[in-house]
Amino acid sequence: MGNVVVDVMLKSEILDPQGQAVASALPRLGFTQFTDVRQGKRFVLTVEGEVTDEVLAAAREAAETMLSNPVIEDVVSVRVESRAVDSQSAEPQEVEFLA
Repeated sequence: MGNVVVDVMLKSEILDPQGQAVASALPRLGFTQFTDVRQGKRFVLTVEGEVTDEVLAAAREAAETMLSNPVIEDVVSVRVESRAVDSQSAEPQEVEFLA
């Protein structure tokens, strides 16, 4: 079983009220390092077997036509999420960044 991860963000010229709300709340909670926040969407598409070039192409097409609104959003990445786990961090490793 494989996963394809699609990240979608609002275009930079589009107002992001949720991002602005988070950005104004962060300093009140002691997080003063951050100057801006943009909110986005993440989709994880699961397939049987390995993720092939054909599956990635279909994921890119789905991202452009259904998972995002091309008028106000950009698809910023379509990538394979590896099931392998790094022995030091125990976090899933992401590979093959594509946009």
